[in-house]
Amino acid sequence: MIAIGGIIGPGLLVGSGNALHLAGPGGILISFSLVGIIVFFVMQSLGELATLIPVTGSFTEYAERFVDESLAFALGWAYWYLWVTILANEYNAIAVVITYWTQTVPQWAWILIFWVLFLSISMLGVLAFGEIEFWLSLIKIISITLFFIIAIVISSGGIGPGAIGFKYWHDPGAFADSINGVARTFVIAGTLYAGTEMVGITAGESKNPRKSVPLAIRQVFFRIAFFYIGMMFFIGILIPYDDPRLLSADSKTAASPLTISLSDANIQPAAHVINALIVISVISAGNSSLYVASRTLVFMARTPNPKAPRFLGRTNSHGVPWTALIFSNIFACISFVSVGPAGAGKVYDALITLSGVATFIVWAIIGIVHVRFRRAMKLQGQIVEELPYQAMWYPWGTYASIAANIFLIFFQGYTAFLSPFSSSDFVINYILLPVFLLFVIGYKFYYKTRWVGLSEMDIWSGRRRDEASFGGDDDDDDEREQRDTAEPGGWKSRRRRVWERIGRVVVG
Repeated sequence: MIAIGGIIGPGLLVGSGNALHLAGPGGILISFSLVGIIVFFVMQSLGELATLIPVTGSFTEYAERFVDESLAFALGWAYWYLWVTILANEYNAIAVVITYWTQTVPQWAWILIFWVLFLSISMLGVLAFGEIEFWLSLIKIISITLFFIIAIVISSGGIGPGAIGFKYWHDPGAFADSINGVARTFVIAGTLYAGTEMVGITAGESKNPRKSVPLAIRQVFFRIAFFYIGMMFFIGILIPYDDPRLLSADSKTAASPLTISLSDANIQPAAHVINALIVISVISAGNSSLYVASRTLVFMARTPNPKAPRFLGRTNSHGVPWTALIFSNIFACISFVSVGPAGAGKVYDALITLSGVATFIVWAIIGIVHVRFRRAMKLQGQIVEELPYQAMWYPWGTYASIAANIFLIFFQGYTAFLSPFSSSDFVINYILLPVFLLFVIGYKFYYKTRWVGLSEMDIWSGRRRDEASFGGDDDDDDEREQRDTAEPGGWKSRRRRVWERIGRVVVG
């Protein structure tokens, strides 16, 4: 649930306007579809590992066990950085969205208000967080589905000044800046898809990962692909890419493409409602970003050889990692830069690029870890057919995802080299690469870590009780699941029924 609700946030509802502005309606469909294919294979790799070895540290721990401890160190901090920059963008987005109603309150004030709100909700503990996140996510999903229906009616002429159809695909056109626009939206697509890998993180807390992880992988991927590609399609037919109200690098303020499309159709009440729902979505996504960032720090701080300062692993009497929450939220204050001369649009571009590159780095390493694991299995005489979940089209799908992610790390920023050369864009596009390598090399030399050989690789620790079948005690888990579902009037029973019904509507 966190993986679905937490991913659908301001990036989709506000940042999609920036993607449309850069690439046009055809360009965003290409970039989001291609990155969606990459995500599918990344999820296959992670699913195979998380089903067999469901550990709390997920791919960070896999990197340590199957490659090198120094890589795990750099990967953990890259993943934390990814979610902190996404959190900062969510603060930036909520200030942008609220300007639709009023510009009398300065943007920094809205950022500060929600900074305190997100931190306060996170301090309530995981149970309160889960309950709040469920209902906020449910509201988001229902709202987006309703928008899709309204968009069809608007496009066909049932509401508004007249039928639109694919008018804006012809004027101003399907592509804003040909291949350059598509290249610049890859990082936006990467950032918006970031979070699908949270299935691997939550696998360690699952009762029966052999059943729950494969199911979650299918559900999360197809639902996210449905909402994301669907959103790109509908905003592409309702709004021209050159609309000045869309968020761009030159924007001081901007509106969500959802709100713009409803306003243009003379549905002002619905536009206000959608804008309010966008605020709700930002709260939901902000909670999830802060949750994942803080838990990543806690894991790194509590490893035998700590990869983060020990004080970041502290929790209060309710198990809330308060030091990691505060630390992560403080770093997200880079969002305050948006109130300066650069404006919201320029800051959004910078943050989305940084988080997008970090996403591609994380996804590439997940694929590398998967390949190393398979090679170790073969060398140690393990039978692949006995895996509880096998990645589809291995090894070609995994190799393709690794190559595609590495390619996008470099390709996404090539426009900085076009005349005239932009030194600031170059730094933003590529600064993470030397920093990541510095983290790997620095940790390796300081702690004298070793590359893990295939024959000595630990592919056994972390498996559940029944290693022969690579799973747990199915009977116990099935009984627990039945009791949870059958609990009369319980919150878990209601949530399960509601979510299953939505799932049937979305993915059949």
